[in-house]
Amino acid sequence: MVVLVTGGAGFVGSHLVDALVGAGHETHIVDRHSAGDGRHVNSDAVLHLADIGSADLRRIVAEVAPDTIYHLAAQISVPMSGEDPITDANTNIIGSLNLLESARRLREPPKFVLISTGGAIYGDIGGASSASEDMLCRPISPYGASKLAAESYLPVYRNLCGLRYTIIRPGNVYGPRQTPRGGAGVVAIFAKAMLANEPVTIFGDGSSVRDYVYVSDLVQGILTAADSESTGPFNISSGVPTTVSQVFDTLRQRIDYEMEPHYANQRAADVQGIVLDVSRAKRELGWTPSTSFTDGIAMTVDALTGKQP
Repeated sequence: MVVLVTGGAGFVGSHLVDALVGAGHETHIVDRHSAGDGRHVNSDAVLHLADIGSADLRRIVAEVAPDTIYHLAAQISVPMSGEDPITDANTNIIGSLNLLESARRLREPPKFVLISTGGAIYGDIGGASSASEDMLCRPISPYGASKLAAESYLPVYRNLCGLRYTIIRPGNVYGPRQTPRGGAGVVAIFAKAMLANEPVTIFGDGSSVRDYVYVSDLVQGILTAADSESTGPFNISSGVPTTVSQVFDTLRQRIDYEMEPHYANQRAADVQGIVLDVSRAKRELGWTPSTSFTDGIAMTVDALTGKQP
């Protein structure tokens, strides 16, 4: 097939591109290199330098005429979204609409796979044991709100042009190639500081719960969902609660880091507790995560220290 991956030079996107190229697909990337620096762009993929909000995007989509679009390009920093909600919305809502309009103008609308968010879209779930896709979404950050807005346009475009789509809601993704820049990715932020023997800051008391998914597990979930006729949304994560303190301790043990963390006030836009119910993905897609958090951290640190590609 001919596939197009927006954000394909970034963290998750570059891993997805590698998998698509490895499967023999003609793979095109649209990226402005804002999150990635191009080092991880697969040489067998075609790179188009463009912003998803630009007029160039429509020309690229028309020329490529993809069978499937994987939409990962986004503003991904929750703190930044609180500081500048308009920029966040311009990328995550208007940019997504520009891509949808580009797809709509093709003779045959492609399959559209939206990589949304599971970590920010539900908000704080309180006493619930885990967040299922059927729960009412109450995001508490502009980032979560913009991702929910982008999701809401997909059934509209199904009515407008017959667009087939699937929505993926990942947990907190981690793994090789993740950048600590931009305030996203606590594993990358902590690991970079520890390896440089610098202080680590934990916002809050360390008890906040997240649901972490290793990047290769997420990529497999995306590919499996893309082959499905189901629209989703699908939570793709581990389904295992992990506190920020546990992240710190697991990394400290792997890196032999000796400093104690510095604690700062909790940030307003940060979700205090979120664990995802992944039973729908298991039931409808036959997908299950295969990487434990300990193993994933080990592979992530090995990549950062040059022990694996």
